[in-house]
Amino acid sequence: MNVSYWVFRVLTYPLSFLPNTWLHVFGRGLGTAAYYLVPTYRKRCLSNLALATSLHLSNDEIQKLAKQSLQNVMIGLLEYAKLFRLKNIAQIATCDNPEVADNVMAAGKGMVVFCGHQANWEVLFLYGTSRYPGVAIGRPIRNTAMYQFVLAVREKFGGKIIPPKKALWEGIRALKRGAFLGVVGDQGMVESGFSCDFFGRKAWFSTLPALLSYRTGAPLVVAMTRREQGQYVVKYGKPIYPNTAISMDEEVQRMMSAALQIFEQSVRERPGEWFWQHNVWKQQGLGRPRGIFRQDCLAIILPENAAEIFPVAQEIRKRYPTEFVTLFVPANTSNLALSGVETVIYHSLQDILVDDYRFKIIFDLSSNPAIRKHFLRFSAVDVIPLKGVAKLIENKRKPR
Repeated sequence: MNVSYWVFRVLTYPLSFLPNTWLHVFGRGLGTAAYYLVPTYRKRCLSNLALATSLHLSNDEIQKLAKQSLQNVMIGLLEYAKLFRLKNIAQIATCDNPEVADNVMAAGKGMVVFCGHQANWEVLFLYGTSRYPGVAIGRPIRNTAMYQFVLAVREKFGGKIIPPKKALWEGIRALKRGAFLGVVGDQGMVESGFSCDFFGRKAWFSTLPALLSYRTGAPLVVAMTRREQGQYVVKYGKPIYPNTAISMDEEVQRMMSAALQIFEQSVRERPGEWFWQHNVWKQQGLGRPRGIFRQDCLAIILPENAAEIFPVAQEIRKRYPTEFVTLFVPANTSNLALSGVETVIYHSLQDILVDDYRFKIIFDLSSNPAIRKHFLRFSAVDVIPLKGVAKLIENKRKPR
């Protein structure tokens, strides 16, 4: 018996009879509780919002939006039972510009839909499949019973979910028969080899949406979702058509950059409704580094005898060649620097104890207990002293 699945169903089933506005109130309450009780997700949200430099957020705004992001996720979880019982998507969702999708689909070439984790992202596929034939790429979850329930929700209006392993060929088949293909493409994917500026920082994304568009001639359309007074509103961006006279690599990069600009602007308008919990700015592939050391933003703090310890900092940089690193250097040895690394010169401990939510891990080569206590209050998941760095170099530390 799958206990976690039945607990979820029993607890959420009564909620399916409540108005959406009530569900959203309960979801905001649960999200607030998660903000304070689940530090892993809270810290990741806080750090990612701080890393989104083009948003120019104050620390108060970062905290507020991190809380809203967790509230948004909880609202979506509570709505699954309601979506399961839903007979008509028009009861909860409308579209600002349905004519965009109508015109594209009428051409008979299908449509590649790029979307992300905004508001309740399940609504987007339900709305689309209530109007047109469509498939979407979905990664299965380990809990089989829960996944079958999620599939029942997603496919209730005739849509089909295909696994990532079959995404390319199944996607091409769907587009050739005039269906739309939905790709949730806002998660970091270093393995793709494609990167672009995203909220002021280098991020890596899958090129599959643009690749499928180029190969089939189906336009790439960004679909966005927002929450309005307990309901959902879908909006389509201007179709991006492939130019097959240009090389595939060049055109795929152009199309993905254009799509991500549209999507970023949408998130910018309602940042609290986006899923800031994922590592969108990860810079290395799987397993490099491992466990708790696998972070995208870190700080290295050199002690007063910085020149002696500096080779350790250089070794750390080798393990994080592309990550966002800040090096704190004492004023008496300010000539020390690492390539591509932000350098902060400090005169006293207070210059180190900055109120900064960016850093997910701190390498404190000075082993000052005040540093550990300070940064764990922000986004750091751990503060590694000098003696702990050897475990990183050996790559043997297990994840917590």
